[in-house]
Amino acid sequence: MPVDVSMQNRLRTASTPADGILEGPRVLRRSTGSTASYDLFTLRPLGRVIGAEIDGVDLSDPVTPELRAELNRALLEWKVLFFRDQDITSAQQRAFALNWGALETNPFIPQGDNAEVTRFERTAAMPGYENIWHTDVTWRPEPALGSVLRLIDVPPIGGDTLWADMAAAYDNLPEAVRERIDGLVAVHDYIPGFDRFSDPELLARWQDTFPPVTHPVVRTHPETGRRTLFVNQAFTTHIVGLDRDESDQLLRYLFLQAHTPEFQVRFSWRENSVAFWDNRATQHYAVNDYHPHARVAERVAIVGDRPF
Repeated sequence: MPVDVSMQNRLRTASTPADGILEGPRVLRRSTGSTASYDLFTLRPLGRVIGAEIDGVDLSDPVTPELRAELNRALLEWKVLFFRDQDITSAQQRAFALNWGALETNPFIPQGDNAEVTRFERTAAMPGYENIWHTDVTWRPEPALGSVLRLIDVPPIGGDTLWADMAAAYDNLPEAVRERIDGLVAVHDYIPGFDRFSDPELLARWQDTFPPVTHPVVRTHPETGRRTLFVNQAFTTHIVGLDRDESDQLLRYLFLQAHTPEFQVRFSWRENSVAFWDNRATQHYAVNDYHPHARVAERVAIVGDRPF
């Protein structure tokens, strides 16, 4: 299929030449726009559309149905929730996440004290590699609903994580680009995201279990109904039905939307901090600026649904 010249022209006129990101005012709306208050905790927004810190919740305690409902409302509204001073165990972390569904395992990342816990242990000998904008496990037919990440060993400086609101990213695309991508599907594969640091034999062993999958370029959030840009640099390889050059050009443009600061929140970790994010609506990026210091984290991921 020949390269779509009109698409090239639309991308040029819709973006700055240097970075493919719109200049000027942004459309910044939260996912539900709710004005209802929270009765069981205090919520402090950290950004205009994404990120809020929760005070008054002890994650070591069982979650009541009423608390689960309020936390879920906050998660849908703010997309990533932060909790400070949570001296919890891996078992308590799993118990909290289980309130949102069954937990995944991940064969490509070392596990903690349970197969459902992935352990990220970064030292001078094993530097971090998550410093790429990505949505977790989009190489699965049903990517994770969300993840709960707990920092155990925090470097003295650096090691922040950023999240980007991909519904805001979609809202701010030029109309011509939204029209172009609605209805398109893209291929997602685990190999590009893991081949930089994984054993080739390990990667090959799982190819039959996790073959490449297709997901819509724009998914609809199953709870909020928001349209969300659903491609990421780590795992999305190409758009089905497009010439490879056109696919690469369009994906580069779409990948860059996560880089827009107005769509982001940045979180500085402290020991026993916890983040809980909606993987259906966000991408994230772990800043790799703390070496030679250690950074140790444990994550559990909640089984999601098939994007549509």
